[in-house]
Amino acid sequence: MDLFWLIPFLPLIGFLINGIGIKWVPKQLAGLIACSVVGIAFAIAVGAFLELRSLPVADRSVTHVMFPWIMAGQFNVNVAFLWDQLSSVMVMIVTGVGFLIHVYSLGYMKNDPGFKRYFAYLNLFTFAMLLLVMGDNFLLLFVGWEGVGLCSYLLIGFWYQKDSATDAGKKAFIVNRIGDFGVLLGMFLVYWNTGSLTFVEVFERAPAVFIAGAALPTAITLLFFLGATGKSAQLPLYVWLPDAMEGPTPVSALIHAATMVTAGVYLFARASGLFAMAPDAMMVVAIVGALTAFMAATIGLVQNDIKRVLAYSTVSQLGYMFLAVGSGAYIAAIFHLMTHAFFKALLFLGSGSVIEACHHEQDMRKMGGLRKKMPITSTTFMIGSLALAGVPIFAGFFSKDEILYNTFTSGTLGAIGPVLWVIGALAALMTAFYITRAVAMTFYGEPKDKEIHDHAHESPSVMTVPLMILAVASTVGGFLGIPIFMKYNVMHNWLGPLIGGGGHGAHGGDHGAVTEHGTTHLAAGPSDHGGGHAEHNVTLEVILMGISVAIALFGIVWAWQNYVKHPKRAEAMGARFPGLYKLLDGKWFVDEFYNAVIVVPIVGFSKFLWTVVDSEFVDGLVNGTGKLMRGIGSALRPVQSGLTPNYATAILVGAIVIMGYVVLGGAR
Repeated sequence: MDLFWLIPFLPLIGFLINGIGIKWVPKQLAGLIACSVVGIAFAIAVGAFLELRSLPVADRSVTHVMFPWIMAGQFNVNVAFLWDQLSSVMVMIVTGVGFLIHVYSLGYMKNDPGFKRYFAYLNLFTFAMLLLVMGDNFLLLFVGWEGVGLCSYLLIGFWYQKDSATDAGKKAFIVNRIGDFGVLLGMFLVYWNTGSLTFVEVFERAPAVFIAGAALPTAITLLFFLGATGKSAQLPLYVWLPDAMEGPTPVSALIHAATMVTAGVYLFARASGLFAMAPDAMMVVAIVGALTAFMAATIGLVQNDIKRVLAYSTVSQLGYMFLAVGSGAYIAAIFHLMTHAFFKALLFLGSGSVIEACHHEQDMRKMGGLRKKMPITSTTFMIGSLALAGVPIFAGFFSKDEILYNTFTSGTLGAIGPVLWVIGALAALMTAFYITRAVAMTFYGEPKDKEIHDHAHESPSVMTVPLMILAVASTVGGFLGIPIFMKYNVMHNWLGPLIGGGGHGAHGGDHGAVTEHGTTHLAAGPSDHGGGHAEHNVTLEVILMGISVAIALFGIVWAWQNYVKHPKRAEAMGARFPGLYKLLDGKWFVDEFYNAVIVVPIVGFSKFLWTVVDSEFVDGLVNGTGKLMRGIGSALRPVQSGLTPNYATAILVGAIVIMGYVVLGGAR
């Protein structure tokens, strides 16, 4: 565990080697370096996790101070890394899933001319995310927060020759700046009231500084939530994520599964002690999460681009995570974050395998019948789909079911809990439908395009082996959070002492002494496993679980009947409800609304500033001054004739005038 602080620096080293040496590092070596540094980071993370697990619960929090960073009066912030139950889980997800994506990329990007640049960016992305989840203070978290935003811009617009890619990169960057402003303001308020940005000190002082339910903790948490709506693609700032599909497919997997979009959920879990003091903010978070899950799922129903189906699925699943946070079920949110990382990385990488095999075609209407051509890809993609749909025994079933149960029974949400449960259940129904639709259109039925079908082939092992590993994780990963028999629930047993059910007591306890290695041991605070929920009702959970499974199975059967057994029904359904289909196909026209209400007025005002204020007023003032000086110069130019008699005459006239003035003045 003494080496855990090395974890973020390993990807940084890979970035520096491949970035600085981009002209002379051989292509194969660049890929090997990029994959190796992340793989070694994962190995160190696993070892540090096992060592942390061997410690008493009260000692499972260790800080390693690298060096003082900012020292200005009373404001002191160190570059220091925190290793506890939450950061260890997040780091293993980032490095584990990230390593598989790096390896997969060796095959997917092998013929791309930007191969070395791609892996340099990928390592930098991993470094930024590790900085975000390992920093022991809000400021270091914010540096990583901005770092993943920069890397998303670089990777979404990786193929910068395409206007659509550069536009998508700029859109992601600008939209996230709006949310990041909220995080910055929230940090200012935290420091202003607690005198610190270090997590331990902030959460120790918070109960004495903030009044539960008062305006101040509500304002801080809502500002943090504004940032989370950008990074984690929630209403109203989700619009950048579907367009992020313009980047290479492994980038989509990294963004959606292991890095950027999980940042908001991590922030909520880390600051759960603050959120527990702001029930009104939690209500807002839950409502926005439920509406996002529902709205994104409706759009996913009609998407024909295989990557966009998965993109809207990510938006929807993130909505579930925020629904969990809003209901006080922070552990359920992290649990779903983990299972989602497994099956969403699997689905994106599987879609990349399909796209690679189909001449880079992404339209599912031109696919079909690929199951026999791509047996490994089709099987693993189906496993990921079953996990996403929430079918027992796959990973998504356990985490999604826990979220829905906690939503229904949340004491924080009160009477609105069952309403949000219904919205979440409807989103689950649509999820099962649209992912089964994607499987059916891609792998089953008759080939829609003979040329594409004839060319299709299974991907090489460097791409299929990561798929198989992720398929195993998507199958068994859910057993880390077995419901009902809570004593066997690994996630709750591990994270409970730190953030509890509702996040009370997070990072409580005294700040221990710094060791000779600059390492500080922190005592974990008391947990509150209640999480703002009623007493655990096994009967109710079983009933809700049964309904959830029935919903998932109904969605699967419904889609199978429409797209495999009777494919003409799907066409008829769109024709039967043309208005609804147009609304969903147009993605609720949110982009058009933003364009009309925000973009067009800003562009119009900018043109006014350019053509009127700048060109007419500013330029007119500057140019007018120049014309005035030119006129004065033209008027005075004859005086400078260069003729000596003229100058002598002028001197004589001047002398006479001066003498006259003196004489007349003396006479007076």
